[in-house]
Amino acid sequence: MTGYDEAELPSMIDKAIGVLDLARKVRLLTGAAMFALPAEPAIGLSEVRLSDGPTGLRGAELAGGRKSCLLPNATLLAQHWDVGVAEQVGELLADEAAAHEVHVVLGPTINLHRSPLGGRLFEAFSEDPLLSGALATGYVRGLQARGIATSPKHFLANESETERFTVDCAIDERTVREVYLLPFEMVVADARPWSVMASYNQVNGTPASEHRELIENVLKGEWGYDGLVMSDWFATTSTAASANGGLDLVMPGPDGPWGEKLVAAVEAGDVAEETIDEHLRRLLRFAARVGCFPGEPASKTTSASPDSPQTRERLRHLAAGGMTVLVNRDNTLPLATSGGRVAVIGRHAFDTVAQGGGSAQIRPPHVVSIADGLTGALGTERVSAVDGVEVRTRPLAAEPGAVRDPHTGESGMRVTAWDAAGAVLESRHVDGTEIEAVEDGWLGSAASIELSAELVLDEPARTRIGVRGPGRWELTAPGLREELELHRAPGPGGGLHRPPARGFDVEQSSGARISAVTRADSGMRIIGLVAAPAPPTDDEAIQAATAAARESEVAVVVVGYTQEQETEGVDKTTLALPGRQDELVLAVVAVAERTVVVVNAATPALMPWIDEVDAVLWAGLPGQEAGDAVAAALLGEVEPAGRLVTTFPAADRDGPGWNTTPTDGVLTYAEGGAVGYRGWRGRDPLFWFGHGLGYGTWRYETVEPVAEHGIATNARVQVTNTGDRTSREIVQVYARPADPDEPIRLVGWAGAIVEPGRTATVAVPCDQRTQRRWDPDTRAWSPLPNTELLIARGLGDVRLTLPLSEEN
Repeated sequence: MTGYDEAELPSMIDKAIGVLDLARKVRLLTGAAMFALPAEPAIGLSEVRLSDGPTGLRGAELAGGRKSCLLPNATLLAQHWDVGVAEQVGELLADEAAAHEVHVVLGPTINLHRSPLGGRLFEAFSEDPLLSGALATGYVRGLQARGIATSPKHFLANESETERFTVDCAIDERTVREVYLLPFEMVVADARPWSVMASYNQVNGTPASEHRELIENVLKGEWGYDGLVMSDWFATTSTAASANGGLDLVMPGPDGPWGEKLVAAVEAGDVAEETIDEHLRRLLRFAARVGCFPGEPASKTTSASPDSPQTRERLRHLAAGGMTVLVNRDNTLPLATSGGRVAVIGRHAFDTVAQGGGSAQIRPPHVVSIADGLTGALGTERVSAVDGVEVRTRPLAAEPGAVRDPHTGESGMRVTAWDAAGAVLESRHVDGTEIEAVEDGWLGSAASIELSAELVLDEPARTRIGVRGPGRWELTAPGLREELELHRAPGPGGGLHRPPARGFDVEQSSGARISAVTRADSGMRIIGLVAAPAPPTDDEAIQAATAAARESEVAVVVVGYTQEQETEGVDKTTLALPGRQDELVLAVVAVAERTVVVVNAATPALMPWIDEVDAVLWAGLPGQEAGDAVAAALLGEVEPAGRLVTTFPAADRDGPGWNTTPTDGVLTYAEGGAVGYRGWRGRDPLFWFGHGLGYGTWRYETVEPVAEHGIATNARVQVTNTGDRTSREIVQVYARPADPDEPIRLVGWAGAIVEPGRTATVAVPCDQRTQRRWDPDTRAWSPLPNTELLIARGLGDVRLTLPLSEEN
């Protein structure tokens, strides 16, 4: 990036502002495009490019864009409980951003797991504000140390998706301060992110993008934040209120509620020009930090490759190391690397879900399925892999290798656009099987669009043929002619983030031509082709699974959610696994010698079979190296030493903060600060926050706390590895107040890798920001009195307790 003298930057910015008239100032405060900010040659400002991507760089295109490395999802990365890992992730993403020539990564997501129903929780770290804030700090440091900006989001209270564009989140002031602001407070204080993104929702009756109390008074005033505050995409609906409320940048552009309307508001005296200058001052400071002001930035291009051996190995370890062993009866895991046959069972074993749905989806170079990963690790002679029951209601787009362009023979499809008179506007080869049809894209002016491809099959087979994307369609293939209409999911982005799809099962041969024609359709949408082997019926799948399990020493059943449950734009209604997956597990258990369940999901699921199986590995959404990472974890090549970052209920509606559906537009956070494990009452959950067995066993022996005026500053804990493997332990420290109305809270943790039979002294720093309480009357903090420390392997396995007092 271009260099500048930090001391001279304020005068440079003031000089630039003085060059511009009001209209040109205001123009710079709205994006120039969907993912770019405008340049202004008169002041030496070049274009700033942004990209979605908490766990990978998507680039400007929502479908069919450049391939990028796909990291494990945020909860799986968080299960390392390691700020250093978060920093490594930031460094890796910075290299990806440089390769994409992107200046800003729109992440991390540091909203909390308030309810396990939240559809977008896979993007966020945890239910705990301290853990989330610490991991976000490492993530931001890793990116910004390499000159790439971050934008922690969504400020504030975007913990669910139902009515997210309009919902009013009603939260008491103390809870806002102690719980929902804390991760942002931490990242601002400890990492100084160069931008922050405001959310869509309202907070206590005021839209977040114009919330003066949160943005101006707390973020910029009390915390002294000197960065840029941008809107979420299309979130800003007001002109003067948002400009006066502290928002600095409206996204996307070039249209929006500012522009000429904001110029008029200034001229009418509704917004002071000094306010515009302050927004622009922050924008130019932001641009300077990413190398776009002054002058054209130096090239940041790197040699990063999303499928290089080095990248693949890093991603495999990141995924496997964060996986969590929930159950391990009779040391079933790790599996022996030699011995009898292993049956790998389930739709998720073949169609392994590597990422969640929505705006953060990227196009990876590949996804290694769990079936392929275990077969590669153990050999075809030991592994039999069989499909499972149906898990989706909407079929996926075809894998590129399943179809070819009928004109060129290349992998992918042909996309042809016609005008209203029937003349061809353009015909292109696309190396994927989905594409954006948006107003400002090359398909925007088309009256009709054809997607065409030829099937690539080894032999004639029953094949599922269909289309994805909203609109009216004419679908043809040998033996198939259908006219159908697919409707958008409700809400903005419904045609992009959750495209509808439909497929038809017909007998096909290799070379069969598929054609799908859709008419002009207003609004943004993703469209694509469906072409895949027709799946077995559920009864056939269960029968094949039990047959394979009978003939094997170990049955590995892979179950999970899909992007239909874990996605932007919609919340779950139940934690039950989709389809007949529970029935499949129980059928296998009934005949198998040993059963291991691998759960391919990011957020809690019900497990009615938990007492019947021998082991459970929580695999998360493992990214592009999914199958190889699961194999490494199951075989013990990489210890799955992760700890849960969310409390797992045993049944629907268990626990605090369950509801995500507003009443008359208002979602009340009635549980207050008792979020997740903090508010668990009555019967125990299925698994507590912090739970994870790893492959070690441990003895906790002594603890030496250090406290000032009854507030813990650190604790030194002795742990002995009593197992027969080198293992990583995560020592967790919680403060439990004597006042029963005050919730327990995590105050610190630290990890240690210890050899068998060895003892380690683990120093655990304790953060004072979770050992305080906010008084709404005095609007001030005070220390949390009369607590005791719990030293634990998770809240379900507390090993030591120690009272704290004013004298400690």
